Amino acid sequence: MPRRPSHNDDSPMSRPSIGSQPRSSQSSFLSEFDFAEGLPDLDEDDHGGHGRSGNGMQKPLLGNIAAPAVTMAGGEESGDEEDQIKMPQEGGGLVNSFFNMSNSIIGAGIIGLPFAFKEAGVVMGIVLLIVLAIMTDWTIRLIILNAKMSGKDNYQDIVSHCFGPKGFFFCCLAQISFAYGGIAAFCVIIGDTIPHVLSALIPGLKDIPVIGLLANREAAIVFCTVFISYPLSLYRDISKLAKASALALVSMVVIILTVIIQGPRVPDTDDWRGRKVEWAVFDMGFFKAIGVISFAFVCHHNSLLIYGSLKKPTLNRFTTVTHWSMGISLGACLIMALAGYLNFKDKTVGNILVNFPPEGEPGSNLMVTFARFCFGFNCFTTLPLEAFVCREVVTSYYWRHTPFSLRRHVLLTSAFVFSGMCISLLTTDLGIVLQLAGSTSAVALAYLFPTLCWLKEAEGPWWGWKKLPAVGCAAFGMIVMVVTSIEAIWSRL
Repeated sequence: MPRRPSHNDDSPMSRPSIGSQPRSSQSSFLSEFDFAEGLPDLDEDDHGGHGRSGNGMQKPLLGNIAAPAVTMAGGEESGDEEDQIKMPQEGGGLVNSFFNMSNSIIGAGIIGLPFAFKEAGVVMGIVLLIVLAIMTDWTIRLIILNAKMSGKDNYQDIVSHCFGPKGFFFCCLAQISFAYGGIAAFCVIIGDTIPHVLSALIPGLKDIPVIGLLANREAAIVFCTVFISYPLSLYRDISKLAKASALALVSMVVIILTVIIQGPRVPDTDDWRGRKVEWAVFDMGFFKAIGVISFAFVCHHNSLLIYGSLKKPTLNRFTTVTHWSMGISLGACLIMALAGYLNFKDKTVGNILVNFPPEGEPGSNLMVTFARFCFGFNCFTTLPLEAFVCREVVTSYYWRHTPFSLRRHVLLTSAFVFSGMCISLLTTDLGIVLQLAGSTSAVALAYLFPTLCWLKEAEGPWWGWKKLPAVGCAAFGMIVMVVTSIEAIWSRL
């Protein structure tokens, strides 16, 4: 394997331009953000040679970040042009980026939110959802500001700039762990949903030669991963997934409506419905809920990729994408969590669709079957986004200064997708996957790295009122990571 180059070497793509202009120019550029105070002085030509006027927010914030179709994350163009596969450079618009970010949030994690309410209680669950959504929105935008201050064009290089090779390593590890956990979780969900759907649509499916194998959980996982998710994962440009992401969002609306409409129709027996509703829990369940909710909300590992895929990347445009994506996602998450938990109460499990009776039994109907199909479809289209992150992070770590290689691209994609598929063949416990991924890598990506880098880069003492929110967020992340990780492992022993 090639030797990893030093991460202290700045390439022309990532070298910051630091000058001695008055702070007033910087202040006008980021005046609407309360965390902008403390940015280092920046040259007037940071935006491609344009001075900062009142409309500076409309100019490209990170002019060196190309859409992922053009530049590998953390990579640098090198070698002969004939040796590289040329990709389109037009990027995507606000709508495409909105669909990709929303689909990153409203993915597998949303299905576990009723379980989070079971662990934390209704009142504390609502409070956690709102607070963590606000924190997530804020830290996503912190990543872009950290990129501006450090002059780097991807998440892991920002951390490397602030904390050296060790920081780079741990950031890459967290990114890969979270995205890889998503791949495994999506494959588990495919196995939980698709066989039920096909069995309902095709009576006697198990007795049909060859095709009948799809009624088997393991066969369904392999087939759907190999022939649907894997080909989508081979895309180099995530803006190409926007249409699939839009369809996936529509499918999540169907799932939410199903939980709302069909939940009350499930037989009122002890086999399917619980009897006890928790309103506020302050034991270890509270921390479990934080892990599950964090897994649902975190899309930080995709943030700079989505930013780079904007046709016109500016902080204003990205802020619009972030606010709309997070706001709509929060509304969907609240509805799903409340509808699911209040219907099934203490019987609620990690995958709310499993709470519905299987096909052929009272309480299961065509709408429930269609919702299961939609959720499986959502996993088909979200899994490639996670595979994209895994591939780009590894490429950035080992091959940042080498030309694009189609062979390497295919091998890395295959390794991540198929190994994640193999893990899903060995476990059916979605809850532990969501909890562990949420309490470790998700917390690090959402609450630790963005705030610690901000504290490192921004001017002023850490106890200053401008930095105190970041200090509190980082402390919160550390506590949650330690407590929830220990609890998750201990409860399985």
